[in-house]
Amino acid sequence: MRGRILIVDDQKGVRRLLEELFKKEGWDVQSAGDGREAIQKVEELMPGLDLILMDLKMPNINGLEATRIIMERNFHVPIIMMTAYGEIEVVKQALEAGARKCISKPFDIMVLRDMVNKLMLEVAS
Repeated sequence: MRGRILIVDDQKGVRRLLEELFKKEGWDVQSAGDGREAIQKVEELMPGLDLILMDLKMPNINGLEATRIIMERNFHVPIIMMTAYGEIEVVKQALEAGARKCISKPFDIMVLRDMVNKLMLEVAS
């Protein structure tokens, strides 16, 4: 097993696609449908959560706010923010909130997979 990943997206189809991809890659995959659920899952899974893929725009608590809360609670887990808004200001806000990387939707899932693998190598070294 490669580690534990939490996929956070309000779109069920996106969650399922990413769950399939990362399960095939050997990850233990967990998922959440919004930022509030993501925060609860992080609290349950820590320590032992290796990475979060977080959508930006979600109901209840958006990805930026969820990232801020997770970081404020000292859950230092790498986060890749997924956003349909490739605007520089949004990316800057995500990085300031604590995200390690950002990727714009729609994205090639193989590009995301490679980004995840590269980030995990960076974190390990």
